[in-house]
Order: sequence, then C-alpha cells, then structure tokens
Amino acid sequence: MTAVEPMDVDEAASVCGRVLDAVEGAVIADRAFLETVLTGALARGHVLLEDVPGTGKTLTARSFASALGLSFSRIQFTPDLLPADITGSHVYDEEAGTFEFNAGPVFANVVLADEINRAPPKTQAALLEAMGEKQVTVDGDTRDLPEPFFVIATQNPVEYEGTFELPEAQRDRFVVRTGIGYPERAGELELIDRRAARTEQEPSVERVVEGDGVRRLQLTAETVRVDDKVREYVVDLGRATRTDDRVEIGVSPRGVQRLFEAARARAVIEGREYVAPDDVKRVVRPVFVHRIVLTAEARVRELTTEAVVEDVLAAVEVPAVADV
Repeated sequence: MTAVEPMDVDEAASVCGRVLDAVEGAVIADRAFLETVLTGALARGHVLLEDVPGTGKTLTARSFASALGLSFSRIQFTPDLLPADITGSHVYDEEAGTFEFNAGPVFANVVLADEINRAPPKTQAALLEAMGEKQVTVDGDTRDLPEPFFVIATQNPVEYEGTFELPEAQRDRFVVRTGIGYPERAGELELIDRRAARTEQEPSVERVVEGDGVRRLQLTAETVRVDDKVREYVVDLGRATRTDDRVEIGVSPRGVQRLFEAARARAVIEGREYVAPDDVKRVVRPVFVHRIVLTAEARVRELTTEAVVEDVLAAVEVPAVADV
C-alpha cells in the first residue's frame, strides 16, 4: 500500500479554495462560516452547527461531502433512537446459520447527526465512542470506521422541549461550533429564484478532491510550523478561561490542543507554512465557546460564553512573531 504524503501548502490552499468555491455555489452562506467548517475537517475533528431550522445546515454537510469526494450518511436523531440504529447490529442468516453484521449509517466518511440533542444519553454514548475513537463496539466486537471520518452535527438553539443537553465530554469532541445565520437579502432572493425554477431538488456540487486528497490535506496541516511564542499564546488563552470568575468549567487541555490543530488548519487555508497569531484569533471563538460552562450566577445575569472568550482575547497579550 502506497503511503499517503502531504501536499505542499500552496497546492493545499488551492484545493481548499476550490472546495469552498464549490460549496459556496450551493449553500447561501457567509464564506467565513464555510471556512470554519472546512477548518474542522482539516483538523481531523467534528463540527457542531447550531442554528434555527431552514438555514441550510443539512445542505452544507452534504455539499462538503460531495466536494471532498467522501461518502455521506444522515442520521435523524429522535428520542426513540437506539444505539443500534447508529452503529448497526448482527442479523441472523438462516441459510448460513450465522450472524452477519449489518453496518449502521455511522459507517460513512461524513455523518450528519441531525438534531443531535434529541437523542437520549445512551444513544449519545454510542456516538461518543465513534467521535472519540473512530470505532464502534457492537455486541462486544469493535469495528473501525472509515478513514477519514468526521461528524457534522446540528442542533436548534431555540427548540428546547424534547431535547437532551449534550454532555460536556461530547461537546468537547467537536473541534468547532458555529452557525450559518440568516442570509443577506440578496441570498434570500436567490433562494426564491431557485425555488421558482425548481430545475433540481437542490444544487449539485462538483467533486473537487480525489482519492486520498482529504487525508493529504489533513497531513499538510500537521506540517505547518508553530513558533514557541504562538504555542504559549494558545496555552495562555485556554488557561485564562479557567481563572475567570464567571466560569465554572474552563477550556480543557483537549480544547487547547484543538485550538492548536485548528490554527494549523487555518494557516493551510490561508496558504501559509506557519501559524500567525491572527490564525489563532480567527478560530478561538468557534473552538472555545461550546467548551466553557458558566457559573449559575453568570447564567442568571444572562452572560454568554462568547463574551467570556472576547474578554479573554482582550486580556491575553498577542505575541509579536516575525514571518517565517
């Protein structure tokens, strides 16, 4: 088997640009949002999309899978969803007299976990293993998931009835949390035009990446250099969340590592072989906001984790790093 090699950064940045262009042709969304989703994929992580219904979350996930040349599966999370509905199960074959494994929808490169917070904790635990270990255990047998593998999960921030709050361990598995937001007026007019034409159910997205392309992009991110001062900046940002009086639980060491990985992925998208402080600042919000748990007092005062991250960014000194 031929070893997978990283791309050079210029080639990787060009591929990323074409992926974003392809997805942007289908999804009416801000480019910065699409860049955040791609950052999560390059950082070998999972993405949590939190927004109101009808903004294009499902189309975003499907479009990225198409542009990246990856298999796609959608799981609709409901209160009665069972772990086997995700992982699959063993079915008895009467002719052969044996049990055969029927793989569940989690066996895909890109898995859309739609309305993830509607499933009960036991089902969440099955997905947590998949997200954390990239494997699932069914009836005592452990099976590896496809490579690459990442989850794009959606949840609605306003519909709380009938939902289960994601456990902290699961929130921590998402590299980034972001939202699409409402489109601009011109974007909504384009949606109307598409619906009026009804030439296709949804816009098609061309395949940009072939073969091991996604794996090569991920390896490229791992070649990006990070100056010691920038590494200290990443750590100091995470540690600052833990000393804030408004915070009950700050960013975990895993969250600090995810910020490091996301910053390297962002540098690739920008076409640089090194991480600049601006890369860290661009990704710290989507990496940190879902990992912070506020104190009861802060919640009563209706403070937000976004405000905490903004204050941390303002308080921690940005290192002066020369281009390298």
